[in-house]
Amino acid sequence: MSRYAHITGWGMAVPEHVMTNDDLAKMVDTSDEWIRTRTGIRERRIAAPDESTATLAADAAVEALKVAGVRPPDVDLIIVASSSPEHIFPATACLVQDMIGATKAGAFDLSAACTGFIYALNMAAQAIRTGNINTALVIGAETLSRIVNWQDRNTCVLFGDGAGAFVLQASDEPGGVIDAIMHADGSGADVLMLPAGGSKLPTSADTVAHGLHYVHMEGRPVFRFATRVMAEGVTEVLDKAGFPLEKVNLIIPHQANVRILEVAAKRLKLPMDKFVVNLDKYGNTSTASIPIAATEAANSGRLRPGDYVVFVGFGGGLTWGALLAQWTGPLPERPEISPERYRLWAKVRSAGLRLKRKVMSKVSSSENMGG
Repeated sequence: MSRYAHITGWGMAVPEHVMTNDDLAKMVDTSDEWIRTRTGIRERRIAAPDESTATLAADAAVEALKVAGVRPPDVDLIIVASSSPEHIFPATACLVQDMIGATKAGAFDLSAACTGFIYALNMAAQAIRTGNINTALVIGAETLSRIVNWQDRNTCVLFGDGAGAFVLQASDEPGGVIDAIMHADGSGADVLMLPAGGSKLPTSADTVAHGLHYVHMEGRPVFRFATRVMAEGVTEVLDKAGFPLEKVNLIIPHQANVRILEVAAKRLKLPMDKFVVNLDKYGNTSTASIPIAATEAANSGRLRPGDYVVFVGFGGGLTWGALLAQWTGPLPERPEISPERYRLWAKVRSAGLRLKRKVMSKVSSSENMGG
């Protein structure tokens, strides 16, 4: 019997603090008109000091679990796609697993820049289809404000912070994720990157002084690449699935620049109202942009159960991809749950485990010293 991976829950979390274009104009040589006409962005959200990629991811995850009616202990796998993870290691996904009380879940991060959510969604769907897992939590989360140079008007005006999440569940009923494509071209790695902080350029006084821990982007080649692959990605995934463009209800693209979306719409010969666009409110939230846009579309009734939707994106790497799905919504047997209660329990459980490790470490140290 065939197994299908259905999208049964969705959620988002964005910081409260709004930074407008006028606010940015007080920091760098720019203006609201300059930013809007070139990008379509009016404002973006900026994380508070007590917020991070993991906390935003956990908040979005809880919202998605509530919609799906899934208890955190019933999640089998958590994938966090991020361009601004909490650490190089441990994985941000492991921190989320601990925060929400998903005690049985495996967890890992996926790095494919802004295409990461599509990659992660496809990986989770494949794990469900093979029968390896039944329930997955896929999250795109970012605090890009921590890695942009606030003196560089070419990049700081573009990015924002936020997180979005999907719950995927196995079902015998046809629907859910239908097909996907994933591509990469490492020859373009240098046009969009964060140069330092890895093993090639470890953190040093020199890398900090030269601003190598900030996002570096060559705008023109990125724009040319994006306008080409966005339309090609939609066409390729539909051709692979044998699905006609005319039957697609919505396209939910990575929210980077409205001019890129307008070019994609023109090449696909589609009106802009077929595209979900919300970058005017949030800017480019990288891996989080697609699930945030999908959550807003679903919550507003624009994306309804039974609709066919294409998610398409591009990012550093270079990477690009697209995924075709039939939107499902919660499964019929969805129970009412309170993930917030599990978060409280998870906090107590985590503190207990940390205390246990400290005690065991002291006991072991004492025994080794013969005390």
